[in-house]
Amino acid sequence: MALPPSTANWHWKNKNVTRWGTQWFEQELTSISVTGDKEGEVVSISKVNDVDGDIELGQRKSKLITIFDCKVTMNWEGTASDGTEVKGTVTIPEVSHEIICDGLTDYVYEWSLGTTRSPEVNSLFDLAKSRFPALIEEKLAAFPAAMIETHGRDIQVSADNTRSSTPVANASATAAAKTAGAVPAVKKVPKAVNTTTVVVDGNFQASADDLFSLLTDEKRIPAWTRRLLRCGVKGKYVSLTPPKEIVQTWALQSPTWPSGHDATLTTTLDQSSDSTKVTFHLSGVPLGMQDEIKRNIEGYYIHGFKSIGLGSEL
Repeated sequence: MALPPSTANWHWKNKNVTRWGTQWFEQELTSISVTGDKEGEVVSISKVNDVDGDIELGQRKSKLITIFDCKVTMNWEGTASDGTEVKGTVTIPEVSHEIICDGLTDYVYEWSLGTTRSPEVNSLFDLAKSRFPALIEEKLAAFPAAMIETHGRDIQVSADNTRSSTPVANASATAAAKTAGAVPAVKKVPKAVNTTTVVVDGNFQASADDLFSLLTDEKRIPAWTRRLLRCGVKGKYVSLTPPKEIVQTWALQSPTWPSGHDATLTTTLDQSSDSTKVTFHLSGVPLGMQDEIKRNIEGYYIHGFKSIGLGSEL
């Protein structure tokens, strides 16, 4: 017996669409072309060289969610005003749901020029760097909707009998239900979440004062939290004890994290003569997610610090 759509669509499902996404990028981005103010100047995206990352469409609680984080590398080429053929590459290290849908961070562009420089070549290069980003971002903004439109039917059960094999109630039964009157909505009570605790620590070649500042100074936080923000981790400080301890709420903005549930992250710093041990103690982790969250903490915090040059050991 088939489950009704409301029940079938409540459970988590996902579909890997990386191949489709790569083809979408190749088709859409190579249509970008710009003509300059100088006679003969024209530059375009000629090829998508590589799409490195995963692209998935997920569903939980009847909602379709795009899940993707890719590095996209493209070739560009054009003609300078003096007729010189100019080539180069542009790489976007992160094309993700968090940038396109949530606006948590901005796009970053890494440019290279493969042609010997001259005033005319430099002019075309500047044209590409100034005009391409807006056109690329306009294309990318349509990516999540295109994914849902193309693949949403594959994972979401519809009440429409043209999209589902689930039987449809007959007209007389429907009319009878309407005449019976509307049933008052019942307020849902949040379910209790069974939880556990995750502990991760690392040793860093920095003082406790410096690490405390990195964890709490709003001017320094962006230096190491790009991955943290990209993955949608949110929370609020509960207490700060410089430079020993930080207590804060912690929630992962993910389909697998219970809605409205906050864990508590207690970060302790223990300085020795040549390094500081930082322990991340996260209580209130939903049971069954502990391995995933441990990997996340190692990636968000331990490797986040390592990415800015602080030696560390897990």
